[in-house]
Amino acid sequence: MPSEPHSDAILELQIQHMLVAVEHELRQHPDGMNELSLIRSLQGSPWELIGEVSFSDPEKLYPVHFLLFHTLYRLRDQLSEQGETIRISPMRLQLLKSPVVSGSGVAGEVDALREFYLDISQYRMSGDSIQRMMDDFWTGYDSLHQQRPQQQEAMAAAEILGFDHIPDSFSKVKHRFRRAVMQAHPDRGGDTESIQGLNQAFAVLKAHFQ
Repeated sequence: MPSEPHSDAILELQIQHMLVAVEHELRQHPDGMNELSLIRSLQGSPWELIGEVSFSDPEKLYPVHFLLFHTLYRLRDQLSEQGETIRISPMRLQLLKSPVVSGSGVAGEVDALREFYLDISQYRMSGDSIQRMMDDFWTGYDSLHQQRPQQQEAMAAAEILGFDHIPDSFSKVKHRFRRAVMQAHPDRGGDTESIQGLNQAFAVLKAHFQ
């Protein structure tokens, strides 16, 4: 999709609004929130910055996901000037009063995720590339970042699947995941968004046990 000055200006305006809204929401949730919760907050009043999201369609989900993470990385850079940072992962988005570290938390490591999300041209990724990236993303094999999730992120994923602690085996994760997906199926009153959250939690725990 070719870049047009007018559309780029509108996109930047939306990002500026999102910078304000995202910082506000993170400060309102000191314990952190996951990506889906933040999306819902930005959809609601008073922000209304995100419309309906089709969580089952990667091509429609990707632009929302990209703009949100683009905003998060820009905000993290801004907050570094006042001694704050943001923990950025789909399962845990949290404002912290600590020194800025790379996206993986390893000092000196190139932050490939930051480089990717700050490249606004990636917003206009082709459909095939989006499908490949989102398939990798949701299954825990994001080619940009194949690090083992942090303990707090793994704990958040476990809680989504109904555990009160990180289970001691992946087989328990698989059993609980299958049961949770069955309960969240639309035929039983669930919705696609809930299933997407379960998929996300499963991906994090899968990476944890690898």
